[in-house]
Amino acid sequence: MSDIRAKNPAGVWGDLRRSDNGDMLLVAGRLLSSKTLKILAATTDYAAEDVMSDGSAWEFKDVVFNKGGGGYIVKARALLSTTGLIPRLTLYLFDGSPTSAVTDNAANTALLAADINFYIGKIDFPALEDLGGYSETIATPSTYGNLPIPFVLSAVSTSIYGILVTRDAITGEAANMTMTLQLMIEAA
Repeated sequence: MSDIRAKNPAGVWGDLRRSDNGDMLLVAGRLLSSKTLKILAATTDYAAEDVMSDGSAWEFKDVVFNKGGGGYIVKARALLSTTGLIPRLTLYLFDGSPTSAVTDNAANTALLAADINFYIGKIDFPALEDLGGYSETIATPSTYGNLPIPFVLSAVSTSIYGILVTRDAITGEAANMTMTLQLMIEAA
């Protein structure tokens, strides 16, 4: 990971950060953003409390400046490519890859005893809204989603892992729809 200074299009100097995978991240003060996208098989209707995934845990990379760092999750966003779907979602967060179920459409098993030592907390998203494009929801400290969530990662990690669960049944899903999750982190 490397940090550099550069001018934005308006000519103002700012901090940029190159992650290990080559992405450039704008560092505004100490606020970091990590976004991940998954293609969901969505082969059948989702029952309430089903996992939404591609078969692996959601990974939010480079959420801290250094391994073992910490901070606060201050905002979370979920975007779903299929319009007209308005379920409520819960995102369980972990300091390591969880052993709970991560298979799409599987019944949720989080939290398992094996995951308790890695458990950071959960974000309860308000119901998705559909205004014609992607369905979207945002959790902030002013909503009921449990934010901000403080965390400190293990000495070998710069990632947070998640399991996304629908709290409501979903019957209008489309095969191979995309779900994008974003966390905004105030790094300590």
